[in-house]
Amino acid sequence: MTRRILQLFIGLAMYGMSLAMFIRAGLGLDPWDVFHQGMAGRTGLSIGAVVIIVSFLVLLLWIPLRQRPGFGTLCNAVLVGVFADVGLALIPAFAHLGGQIGMLAGAVLLNAIASACYIGARFGPGARDGLMTGLARRTGWSVRFSRTLIEVVVLAAGWLLGGSVGVGTVVYALAIGPLVQLLLPVFKVPAALPPEDDSPELQQAGTAAAGQ
Repeated sequence: MTRRILQLFIGLAMYGMSLAMFIRAGLGLDPWDVFHQGMAGRTGLSIGAVVIIVSFLVLLLWIPLRQRPGFGTLCNAVLVGVFADVGLALIPAFAHLGGQIGMLAGAVLLNAIASACYIGARFGPGARDGLMTGLARRTGWSVRFSRTLIEVVVLAAGWLLGGSVGVGTVVYALAIGPLVQLLLPVFKVPAALPPEDDSPELQQAGTAAAGQ
């Protein structure tokens, strides 16, 4: 249990820091964070605050889907946003392309490690992954189709709000699934330990999306 909790918190901290790295790279964000950035720009709130608020709003959508949050779900809803703001306070922006590319590559890798840590700890899905798997379960759609539908909607909304869409958005979409699938066996806790959520849908989500 100690390993699982430690892995959970480390994974969430790294996830928030990776979000800050994506922003500082300035080459585009993943779909949900395009939306978060767009909302932050329109509201004047920090992006971390927007991540937290949106997480709890998404959790409200779990109610009709009959999803139940786990301990990790609630920790995810708060800590990713907190560490995103910490990362933005610590990490400088890069003005030259070489630094931006290096920051983007580091952000993708750190995000994949963070996602594998979080999913491998098996304390329940993040709010956004739970929405995806819950929608798939209630409608009969595949997890992949549900994920694509949700992310296209939030990406379009975020772009209209002024969020950053660019090469980083494409790189993330292509790289994150294979990287998480590669890393997940390294961080998955032994099956003998009782998970809060080890459903097939969550495992599919883990290889198709990030830990949020």
